[in-house]
Amino acid sequence: MKRDSRLSGVLHCLLHLAELDRPATSEWLAQVMQTNPVVIRRLMAGLRDTGFVASAKGHGGGWVLSCSLEHITLRDIHEAVGAPELLAVGHREDSPGCLVEQAVNAALEHAYRDARELLLARLGAVTLATLSRDFHHRLAAAGRSLQQVSHEL
Repeated sequence: MKRDSRLSGVLHCLLHLAELDRPATSEWLAQVMQTNPVVIRRLMAGLRDTGFVASAKGHGGGWVLSCSLEHITLRDIHEAVGAPELLAVGHREDSPGCLVEQAVNAALEHAYRDARELLLARLGAVTLATLSRDFHHRLAAAGRSLQQVSHEL
């Protein structure tokens, strides 16, 4: 089963935006993310609709953050990209009348629900500012400066 990496990808884009002092085009973000600009525009559209980013067309245009990193949680972003399924596991539904399958599915569904609720709570406790601080900590620990990685930004 293919993993849904939209959340990870859009968080990556947002952290790049946070480091820029200018708008970022979809083309530039696509190059950084090694994907197609159309993919970036689709990802960012949900964030624009929720007010997390804004975009401007034309020369000097692009994507910019619209609110403070402290006010955006990973759960907010997860919901803005369409709340993709968090768990890639499921249960069988081949024989709905089978009592064994019913017992197994009931137990798994409780566990999956608990896991989803815990993961959503954890995502709600982490802000983009937390991720940005972690990036800056890693940058310092690597002995690099923002200017040294500016070609990556």
